[in-house]
Amino acid sequence: MKQKQLTKNFNISEFRCKDGTDVPEELENNVQELANNLQVIRDKFCLETGVNMPLIILSGYRSLKHNAKVKGAKNSQHLLAKASDITISDKTLLNHLYILIKEMIDMELITAGGITFYKSKNFIHYDIRGVKVTWKT
Repeated sequence: MKQKQLTKNFNISEFRCKDGTDVPEELENNVQELANNLQVIRDKFCLETGVNMPLIILSGYRSLKHNAKVKGAKNSQHLLAKASDITISDKTLLNHLYILIKEMIDMELITAGGITFYKSKNFIHYDIRGVKVTWKT
């Protein structure tokens, strides 16, 4: 398992596929950019809330096989190591985090991408596809 530190708070191992597959070397630039954006989000969120709360990566990179197993979109950004499903330990602040990410995209403080709040599952999908996209869950 790779242990490369991507940012102050994110290690590449957090983004490895849940089936045990490491992020492929050719996608490491994508996961680096994703981690850089997540670090900006985490820093702003902690500053705003006054709580040093880590973003928990539930899903990062997905292999084709694992993506099919979890019924992910055929063109999922997870396949490119450009997507993350994140949560935090205090679920009461999850909606605040979602709104913050949307505002940061609008203000161009982070890379535009897909942003959706899966309220029933207590996580937020954020990806760095380059254009802002939302969808109903």
